[in-house]
Amino acid sequence: MQTSRYFNTEGCCKPSIHYMVPLADRLETIREFYISRGKYFVINRGRQYGKTTTLIALADYLKDDYAVISMDFQLMSTASFADEPTFVVSFIKYLEELVWDGDNLAALSENENYLRLTALCGQERPSLDEMFRCFSRICRTASKPIVLIIDEADSASNNQVFIDFLAQLRGYYLARDRRPIFHSVILAGVYDIKNLKLKIRPSSDHQYNSPWNIAADFDVSMGFSAVQIRTMLDAYESDHQTGMDTALVADEIYQYTSGYPYLVSAICKILDEKLPFQASFAGREQIWSKDGVGEAAKVLLQARTTLFDSLSKHISEYPDMKQMLYTMLFQGEQIAYNEDNHTIEIANMFGYISCDNMSIKIANRIFETRLYNMFLSEEELSNAMSSLAKQDKNHFISNGRLNMERVLEKFVACFHDIYGANNNKFVEEYGRKFFLLYLRPIINGTGNYYIEAQTRDSRRTDIIVDYAGEQFIVEMKIWRGNEYNERGEQQLADYLDYFHQNKGYMLSFNFNKKKEIGLKTITIGGLTIVEAVV
Repeated sequence: MQTSRYFNTEGCCKPSIHYMVPLADRLETIREFYISRGKYFVINRGRQYGKTTTLIALADYLKDDYAVISMDFQLMSTASFADEPTFVVSFIKYLEELVWDGDNLAALSENENYLRLTALCGQERPSLDEMFRCFSRICRTASKPIVLIIDEADSASNNQVFIDFLAQLRGYYLARDRRPIFHSVILAGVYDIKNLKLKIRPSSDHQYNSPWNIAADFDVSMGFSAVQIRTMLDAYESDHQTGMDTALVADEIYQYTSGYPYLVSAICKILDEKLPFQASFAGREQIWSKDGVGEAAKVLLQARTTLFDSLSKHISEYPDMKQMLYTMLFQGEQIAYNEDNHTIEIANMFGYISCDNMSIKIANRIFETRLYNMFLSEEELSNAMSSLAKQDKNHFISNGRLNMERVLEKFVACFHDIYGANNNKFVEEYGRKFFLLYLRPIINGTGNYYIEAQTRDSRRTDIIVDYAGEQFIVEMKIWRGNEYNERGEQQLADYLDYFHQNKGYMLSFNFNKKKEIGLKTITIGGLTIVEAVV
């Protein structure tokens, strides 16, 4: 009996049982520009970014022309890296298992140099240089070029013996015209190999002193485009006939995930397996829609996942990164991308940021909202604005609908009472954060929000609020004079037109002593804008 295909978020994906983006183009690019040219390189991407799935598919893709040794260092215990002899024996025994199990490597067992390699396990203290001399002889006489793939290479990064292993690879790579060695080597993991010595010898003198400076830059996209997501949805639609517009749904999933593989699969899995049991959706055509994707994103943001656990852990472990992300989110600070900045490098390595026009931005809307929620929850229990919002929550919901005008009106009054005496700098830095602290308890559980990244800067932020099927667009901005304010009103009107909304909201933090605190309503081109001034 053939198992029906499904969306997978646990471990590697297999095309026979999972809906997945086709990898053929990616595999051919890796083969043509890296493997065939004998490159040694590293695939380091954030957690659950499809590294293992790609490596398994690549090993199968190469097997006709190459002998592929594909290892996963997670399968070697910590004890295997205790010292050099122990590592050599563990590595060879792992290889023996691969040769025994895989037809692709069967020819190695008939190679007399392979027998010399396995015989090292019987020596009292076998060494790395002895092991590599055997590998060199094997590569010289093998019927196919040998490719070595090591997944989760960074799981060994706390061990000096692994650094020595890399040094041997480097030495043979540089002399391979005289001493043949692996045709190509691929190391994969989250941490960039050049940072391995940072873990072993924390002195800044050794931070980038890695023996892996021979690696070619790996410049192949591992994320998914909206077009690639659509190919996966087309396969699903062929099986289930939901009636969805696959292009529209793919684009909406991309808007939330920016193509982060795990997040794409997670949203699809929620659409397929969880939303059908929610009474708010009448059928699969309604589920596989823009509204359905928004609901799936809300479910995902409330979930406990290993990816989000890693995000939380890294925020705690790297305080400089936490501060950088905080100022980007709440103060709209634009930070130039600089790969020599260690904090930026770490955030990029984990997949939490990306480069956009030489500035950094949060990698995707899901991460951004999760970070907002994380930072806000740290202050929510002790913040007066949040406490007042919880007390007044029922005043803002009528017949299941959110009254945004009332939210803004009450926020203005509460903010003025609590923080009105503070200086301009305080309001400019924290005003927008306090609005989110006020909003979150009101919509929590039913609604969701996200920040429109294209409009977020030190002067302007657009927040999109979804509540019970309704969408509210709220522009939060710092007052910079009448002319700037009028431009902001026109920008919001244009934004409303883009979102097919006829009503929008503007929250202005005004430092003018003669300002009029409160709400007013204006009309621009037939569109209504409710403006609240703090």
